[in-house]
Amino acid sequence: MDLGLQGQRILITGAASGIGLASARAFAAEGCSLLLWDASDQMPSIARSLASEFDIPIDSGVMDLVNLEAVRDQFAEFTSSGRTIQHVVHCAAVGSGKFGFPFINLQPSDWVRTIEVNILGMVNIAHVCTPHLIQNSQGTFVFLASVAGQIGSPTDPPYSASKAANINFAQCMARDLSRHGIRVNTVCPGMVQTPLNRSVWQAWYNNAPESERLSYDDWASKKIQATVPLGRWQSSEDVASMIVFLSSDRASQVTGQTINVDGGTVMHW
Repeated sequence: MDLGLQGQRILITGAASGIGLASARAFAAEGCSLLLWDASDQMPSIARSLASEFDIPIDSGVMDLVNLEAVRDQFAEFTSSGRTIQHVVHCAAVGSGKFGFPFINLQPSDWVRTIEVNILGMVNIAHVCTPHLIQNSQGTFVFLASVAGQIGSPTDPPYSASKAANINFAQCMARDLSRHGIRVNTVCPGMVQTPLNRSVWQAWYNNAPESERLSYDDWASKKIQATVPLGRWQSSEDVASMIVFLSSDRASQVTGQTINVDGGTVMHW
């Protein structure tokens, strides 16, 4: 299916690994140009590799999205030469690194970085990019949330709460920006083998009694069988495919929606 995205430019945050990187590859395969941001200092080398592989223009930057001035400055520098962005895909996020069941195992201080990155990072991207998209009277936002933002997952309460906030703010944006022809949607993965998912296991493992500890593979297999009706991992590529579709004109009547790519997890829950 030709999604009609060739030649358009996509800003992707969290693009150095996981779903962000899979999204970069998926858009590149559609012939898109890319602007890739990540906090990892590996981002420039990853971008060069992708540009060589797909033979497309790719710009990149090492970015702390909590730093509003840095976001503004890098975006302004990119667009000052007349280059435009048609689509924004925001994947950057962190977990608390703590196993949060029950939540009183955590301290309020354990929430701060997760809230800053996952909520304020999204807010900063929205505020910086929206005027540009309005000026060009077109565009889409796709925000990566999580099924944890819909079901009150006890694993990492700061992460779950931040993902619920992402879903809600995306709906606010969709309503506000609809008159400008800008669509805003959220994609929620379930169980995906990403560095973030592995960190959830590590936090659980560190707090579990020694007799109950499981390897990452065993822990994940047990969780998948208990909570995912399709009974298998979702891949980063599965999620990226939905992100690309929602950014295309094939989804021209889809806005303000929360789309789960979760193997049926929320339905089952």
